Amino acid sequence: MSLLLNRVDKIKIGFVGVGNMATAIIKALIDSNTLKPEMIFVTNRSEGKLEKVKAKYGVNSYRTNEELVDECDVIFAGMKPQDFVDAFEPIAKSFTSEKMFISLAAGITLKQINKLIPDVKNIVRIMPNTPAKINQAVVGYCLTKAAEVYEDLICQFLNPLGYVVKIEEGEEFEALTVASGSGIGFVFELMMYWQEWLEEHGFSSEEARKITVETFLGGALLASQQEETSIEDLQRQVVSKKGVTHAGLESMRELEVERALRYSFEKAVLRDRSLGLNNGD
Repeated sequence: MSLLLNRVDKIKIGFVGVGNMATAIIKALIDSNTLKPEMIFVTNRSEGKLEKVKAKYGVNSYRTNEELVDECDVIFAGMKPQDFVDAFEPIAKSFTSEKMFISLAAGITLKQINKLIPDVKNIVRIMPNTPAKINQAVVGYCLTKAAEVYEDLICQFLNPLGYVVKIEEGEEFEALTVASGSGIGFVFELMMYWQEWLEEHGFSSEEARKITVETFLGGALLASQQEETSIEDLQRQVVSKKGVTHAGLESMRELEVERALRYSFEKAVLRDRSLGLNNGD
């Protein structure tokens, strides 16, 4: 594995599956000059999508997953969890101990990956969210003991995506998967409610969307730029006793919106766990 540490410019990076997240990672790695396009190799079930990624980013492809694994030093698993076993079980023997395996598959643990591909010891799980497309992701990662020696290299791959945080596998990884990975979907759900309500009160679709986006963006940027102020204190700055905001918040609390959100988070956690269990432990 000395190649990974001593000759980083010669590493071959392979992506098995080029879905939205894998494509976002490829884009970030190239745009940040972390990797050159000729260092990246891809495969995909859909030939059409594969050709689009090759044309757009100038990367290379292999005809089969087995060829990619044979030739690449670092392999990203970019498919859905439901397709994980079918993709790697037939080619498990193609992996050797010097390879690094980086999985984007939700719910599938380090232990499960090692059981499926026993010769691979350098295993990393990552959980980016979709703002990786604009280099504003939250990226959580955990790794096997053997892979810790390559942690700086792993962070080189992840830093272009956004905010990177090392987390423990288990409850922490599940929580980040839901709150950040799935959480973007939850935020968009709320934004849809905002936009629809504004449209019901006379705004055009375009105006309602813009107002909604700027409201959420403004709140997030304000919190980001005032890190010393708790979110609770930022909220207090908006609320005056018996005012408009106070009335709305009181109603939200009476309707137990927090409880509904927590219930939704826990349902998502259960689904995350089921993806792993379905692949064996």
